[in-house]
Amino acid sequence: MTGTAALHGITVIDASTLFAGPMTAMHLGDVGAEVIKVEHPRRPDPARGHGPELNGQNIWSKTLGRNKRTVQIDLATPEGAAVFRRLAAGADVVIENFRPDTLERWGLGYPELSVDNPGLVLARITGFGQIGPYRRRPGFGTLAEAMSGFAAATGDPDGPPTLPPFGLADGIASLAAAFAISTALYQRTMTGKGTVIDLAIVEPIMAMLGPQLSRWDLLGTAAPRLGNRSANNAPRNIYRTSDDKWVAVSTSSQSIAERVVRLVGRPDLVAQPWFSSGHTRAEHADELDATVGGWIADRTQQDVIEQFEAAQAAVAPIYQPADILADPQFQALGTVLRVADPDFGEFAMQGPLFRMAEGAGPVRHTGRDPGADTRAVLTELGYSEPEVDRLLADGVVAAADGAVGADTGGGRADES
Repeated sequence: MTGTAALHGITVIDASTLFAGPMTAMHLGDVGAEVIKVEHPRRPDPARGHGPELNGQNIWSKTLGRNKRTVQIDLATPEGAAVFRRLAAGADVVIENFRPDTLERWGLGYPELSVDNPGLVLARITGFGQIGPYRRRPGFGTLAEAMSGFAAATGDPDGPPTLPPFGLADGIASLAAAFAISTALYQRTMTGKGTVIDLAIVEPIMAMLGPQLSRWDLLGTAAPRLGNRSANNAPRNIYRTSDDKWVAVSTSSQSIAERVVRLVGRPDLVAQPWFSSGHTRAEHADELDATVGGWIADRTQQDVIEQFEAAQAAVAPIYQPADILADPQFQALGTVLRVADPDFGEFAMQGPLFRMAEGAGPVRHTGRDPGADTRAVLTELGYSEPEVDRLLADGVVAAADGAVGADTGGGRADES
């Protein structure tokens, strides 16, 4: 990583599992931070078992673990805790998602870690935060999607509440956590002191849901489930084309709505009193969907897109992965990267979230096996080769090229 990367010189210890914490560390690594992932010697991150595999290798972990060095330490043992304290003493950020009080039980709470490193930023990412009656509950993103109000507002009007088929709450939380950590690092430049970040996975997704709480508090009504429609504008839906494909249409602005109905042969609708605002147009969604959907159904997806673009109206095709890979806009942006990997050769993955004129960093390597860098990292911390060998033999640490001792019984709870 070159010195021009935005977070060059920042060291992040990723002691988290599953998704919100590891994704946070991935984002920071994408812009230059050195990330060291800490996993249990006998129970590595469960994310390594999620999703598809190829030749016994997990595919997703190759992306989730990109730019990260990997070490394995049993933090529940006194010697393992001592290794971690030495590691944290030279770090800028520690990300963890153990259940509240777990780090404290191991002597690794912020008071202990900050003695040797008063500038340390400790990001604690759990389902429900460090305080309150739910603080010790397992906090998977699914629970956040349920309790935030997202599921209640999602789905067809006559159907059940609906969960997303991927880690939406975890992904949103990772963005919030990366923002919080960046804020804390900037604050440190002014105060010289680190801090503790308490991020509950349920809160960032709740913040994304708009005025649902204010609506209830002021009006006493909850937003209904509308399927692919919106209460704020119409036409807004997905529509099937004549070649059995789909497009999405949005009319968030009044001018776009007018262009759409003129395009589909109903300029008379613009003169209707109810057409003058998105809210009142949404009350006539049945009529608008029938009009727009009927016009689209008689045309191919390509024809629909071309005519919408000519009219400067908003439309997008519903993409499958193959479409994403072939799309010239994504190719121009560099949205998808092809990265070399020792197990898969070159393969595609989503790239960093944004581009910077200066300060962005490349993907230096894909996710590595657990413990791939244990020996190197411990040597950098000042451990001699015989000391590393003893820690390996005792099961305090593990390495990709070394034996692992007996299980001590310590380890993780289901925290993320």
